[in-house]
Amino acid sequence: MNRTALVALFLAAGLGQAGAQDAAVGEKVFAVCKACHQVGDTAKNVVGPVLNGLIGRKAGSVEGYNYSEANKKSGITWDEATFSEYIKDPKAKIPGTKMAFAGIKDEQKIKDLIAYLHTFDKAPVKLTQ
Repeated sequence: MNRTALVALFLAAGLGQAGAQDAAVGEKVFAVCKACHQVGDTAKNVVGPVLNGLIGRKAGSVEGYNYSEANKKSGITWDEATFSEYIKDPKAKIPGTKMAFAGIKDEQKIKDLIAYLHTFDKAPVKLTQ
């Protein structure tokens, strides 16, 4: 294979990875979330609710967390697209939310954060009925 073909092959492979989700990078992105949220087997509600099992969960449903009425009545069930929109500007997505966070604007950081949160899909979380 000639050099030009090899370079093209490596460039194409690299471009394919540009949009991939990386949970290890997402863990670093989560550092800004740690001030208010916990994840993992021993996670507890603190300033914000536990984020275990976030994707697929109804907004305002973690037992023992005092959500805003806006959040409880939002009708949102978190999926990747909805969370992506929310985390860019929480107050725009759910006016009246208590979440005092300016947001994450970088699309790749959001993808990586979602990949990290997915690592806690099966971690314990108590939901209200």
